[in-house]
Amino acid sequence: QVQLVESGGGLVQAGGSLRLSCAASGRTFSEYAMGWFRQAPGKERAFAAAIGSSGATLYADSVKGRFTISRDGAKNTVYLRMNSLKPEDSAVYYCASAKWPYLRDYEYDYWGQGTQVTVSS
Repeated sequence: QVQLVESGGGLVQAGGSLRLSCAASGRTFSEYAMGWFRQAPGKERAFAAAIGSSGATLYADSVKGRFTISRDGAKNTVYLRMNSLKPEDSAVYYCASAKWPYLRDYEYDYWGQGTQVTVSS
């Protein structure tokens, strides 16, 4: 059974930083891509970043240069380092697993429960 557990969300002031973590279990972590998506109230879930099994990364234009996705195979964990946070980054952040680093959420087959990020102005 695949499980993804996010942590690290919270309340931060604009311009601040947070690091989200997603611990994975139940499948061979090194063989799969991991993605981060976010969903703000009243909006659709949106792609933020993804990392392939090889370490190749993809970012949404809205986070490029501010967010960094990384993975630690020894810990079966993927991270999302978020710098220069803006109020519009406030959302529930989800990690997800798929064979490849897709941009669309429906192509991911396992999801975490989400962690809330709130950026105050």
